[in-house]
Amino acid sequence: MKICVLVKEVPDAAVQKRIDPSTGRMDRSGEKNLNPYDTHAIEAAMQPKESGALPVEEIVAVSMGPESAVRALHKAVSLGADRSVHLTDAALAGSDVAGTGYALAQVLKRESPDLVLLGQQSDDGECYTVGAIVADHLQMPSLTQVIKLEVEGGTELKAERQAEYGYDTVKVQLPAVISVGDAINEPRYPSLKAIMGAKKKPLDTVATGDVEIDAGKVGGDNATAKWVAASAPPKKEPGQIIEDEDTAETVEKIVAWLDERKLI
Repeated sequence: MKICVLVKEVPDAAVQKRIDPSTGRMDRSGEKNLNPYDTHAIEAAMQPKESGALPVEEIVAVSMGPESAVRALHKAVSLGADRSVHLTDAALAGSDVAGTGYALAQVLKRESPDLVLLGQQSDDGECYTVGAIVADHLQMPSLTQVIKLEVEGGTELKAERQAEYGYDTVKVQLPAVISVGDAINEPRYPSLKAIMGAKKKPLDTVATGDVEIDAGKVGGDNATAKWVAASAPPKKEPGQIIEDEDTAETVEKIVAWLDERKLI
């Protein structure tokens, strides 16, 4: 059995998100890291392999991105992946979520996984939809926001997914694409030995032509969503501190403040 885990390189969480007006794309300069949600997906792949709940022979980390995305793949390997695949090509720059999902699906078709795992969102775009798009192209069932995953039989998984009204418990037959939330597990820390050995693990670099990606479906020029303009949110008025020197007077001030803003 093969599990593929989709991972992404994202700007460090401490970096303020902004749109580059010259390109209409998110500014991803500065320090970058492996998307934290994807570390939970890697752990979700490792647990059934180590426990023997699934006969996992190989875990493959797959990423689409510029040359620097190799560092995210090295981190994924240090967390347990056996090898990695890096899809990189200038033609992919500026792809929207639809183009990204399509391109990743083309890589996965070549890998023929039994299970695809990924974090439910990325720390930069926060689209939540890549997993569903990938599943559609692969013609596999898709589960999103999964916070608990159990093996029932050799080819069936029982999942608990978070919903607005509580939780859904569902079963799915493999092969499938599953997006996991950060409540599903606690990712392990890589050992020094694993970190040092990550660069020695197999890394397959592929371009659009290697996986038969239609250039008309990817890239900024073919994106279905176009950036038009962006503006900073209005500055908030400074808050008002009401000192509690006299309880009756303080209550009157609070009531007056609420009434002025039509909150009562």
